[in-house]
Formats: sequence, structure tokens, C-alpha cells
Amino acid sequence: MTTASRTSEQRISPVFLGITAIAAVTGWAVWTDFASSPGLAVFLFVTSAWVISLCLHEYAHARTALHSGDISIGAKGYLSLNPLAYTHALLSIVLPVLFVIMGGIGLPGGAVFIERGRIQGRWKHSLISAAGPLTNVLFAIVCTAPFWLDALDGVPAHFRFALAFLALLQVTAAILNFLPVPGLDGYGVVEPWLSYSVRRQVEPFAPFGLLFVFALLWLPAVNGVFFDMVDAILRGLGISEAETYCGYDLFRFWREADSYCSVSP
Repeated sequence: MTTASRTSEQRISPVFLGITAIAAVTGWAVWTDFASSPGLAVFLFVTSAWVISLCLHEYAHARTALHSGDISIGAKGYLSLNPLAYTHALLSIVLPVLFVIMGGIGLPGGAVFIERGRIQGRWKHSLISAAGPLTNVLFAIVCTAPFWLDALDGVPAHFRFALAFLALLQVTAAILNFLPVPGLDGYGVVEPWLSYSVRRQVEPFAPFGLLFVFALLWLPAVNGVFFDMVDAILRGLGISEAETYCGYDLFRFWREADSYCSVSP
């Protein structure tokens, strides 16, 4: 492979740049209250930023796989950050966005196809799977930085609410993806250490793991415990439950907004 072809494979996609531009413009609209409907601006900002994090999540898998021995990654377009290059666009983009709209839950799905036979060593396989949710952890740290650094002076309330909700999505994505459930990254971390017979028995359930987790979260008892844990983590990072609530309330612009969220808590 020539240097020119390698460079073209890693060139950032115009699709990703377009999504980034949408996030920048709508983020500015939220910050300045430029939009006549702050809820719509928050929706577009959070959704585009969430898609960016999905792209970075999958890029982390691909980049780690490349350095672990799968040199076919570049030719598949995974290093261009183009969400349209993923093997399962439905699982990678559409379902995660629907999960956010339906329940305020950040749950990326598996997307990049890695030729595992090219990779030697169980630690490398585990690291490839862990790279994605670790990206969500890093994204969450960036989103919450103004809160735990106590640097919120001058930050408009609507932008703060949007950032708090985006942080919640990243925290939920990291926690859920690290669950050792077939089809999720957490299982990919432990799978190399399981026996061949166990892996064969579990393999048929992998396509349903994502939906199984989401269905469990609809159970009030499970949902309550899960979000209590998420809220505890966010409180430790300086974000109150009221801020994430208002962010989600603004995000759902098609519903009547809660008057409580029209002012800073």
C-alpha cells in the first residue's frame, strides 16, 4: 500500500465535518439564545454532538485494531470518521439516536468489522473492545470539565443544561457498554479469556444483547437503580440531577417545556 493511499484512507470524511459544523452552529445558537426555539437548538446540538461521539467511539475501536495488526481497517473507511462507512448503520447511528429520544439513554452499538484472525494476543483483543467505551469516558470528562472545574461563570443556563444532558449520555454509554453482555463491548473485553466452548454457546445471543439491555432498562426497578448510579457519578463530577433533567426537557422540544427549566436552578 502506498503512502498516498494510506493518507486517503485516513482523511476525515466530509460527512463527519458536516456533522461537526452542525454541532458548532447549533451550540453557538444555544449559547447566544439566537434561536427562537431553544429546545430545537438544544436538540440539534446534543444530537449532532452525540453522533460525533458515536463516530469517535467506533474510530477508537478501528484505530486500536489497526495498531494491533488488522491492516484491513483503513480500506473499510473506518479511519475517516464517516458514519456511513460502518457495517451496521442502523445499530451504529439510528438506534442510538432513537434510544436517546425515547429514554434519554446513551447506548452505542457495535459497528466496525474487525478481522480478529489478524490479531495475536488476548490483551490486544480486549483493548480493542475497551477502546470504544473509554472514548465515552473521555468525552464525559470533557463535557463535565466546566462543572468540576467550577468554571460556569458566564455560561448560559440553556447551554449548561444541554452540556449536562450530553454528559449524562456519555456516562450511560460508558457504563452500559462495559457490561459483559454478548454484543456489547464489555463482553468483547472478557471474551478472549473464555473457553472456546463457552464462546460458541454464547455467540448466537450476540445480535440480541443490545436490545435485551434496552428492554431491561424499561423495567422501573432496573431503570431506577441504573439512573441512581448515573446521577451519583454525575454529582461527583459537579452536575446536579436538576441540570440533566432540564437538559433532557429542552431536548424534547416537541413536548411542552417545564417552566422550572426556564431559569437556572
